[in-house]
Amino acid sequence: MKVQVLMFYQDDPKKCTAAKMVKFGLAHSIKKIGAKGMVLDPFAEKTLLPKDKSIINTVVGIDCSWNLADHAFSKKFNGIKRKLPPLLAGNPVNYSKLNKLTTVEALSASLFILGFRAQSMELLDKFKWGHTFYELNQNLLDEYSKLENESQVKLVLKDYGLL
Repeated sequence: MKVQVLMFYQDDPKKCTAAKMVKFGLAHSIKKIGAKGMVLDPFAEKTLLPKDKSIINTVVGIDCSWNLADHAFSKKFNGIKRKLPPLLAGNPVNYSKLNKLTTVEALSASLFILGFRAQSMELLDKFKWGHTFYELNQNLLDEYSKLENESQVKLVLKDYGLL
């Protein structure tokens, strides 16, 4: 699966997970999102499901500061918008906070849910805390990768005491 990032350059460049993925050739920095690109948007109406794999050819992470996310995601983006089901952050800044993921965590989770597990882990391997994200969410990611519809997300969250 192609991995792309649209960068807003709002965070500390030394801590920017998107820049590190681009540096290592794991993602491509883009200026425009294609029609078959799936945009990870925390404000999207629909949740990412494994079946979305059939309608996309790329996953796109929007790299921006969480403090400015409302503004960044208010822009009109091309592509297919999906939000991730709830996950815990493994990064040191937002450790164990629900849905406060870095760009690499979001992209890795989307790849995992879509069935690209090896590629998902490859992204996380470049970060010393990457394994922490996976370990915190392993069971959830396994469950999310089996979902057939959005109503099942709530059942998973109930089972894990997150609802």
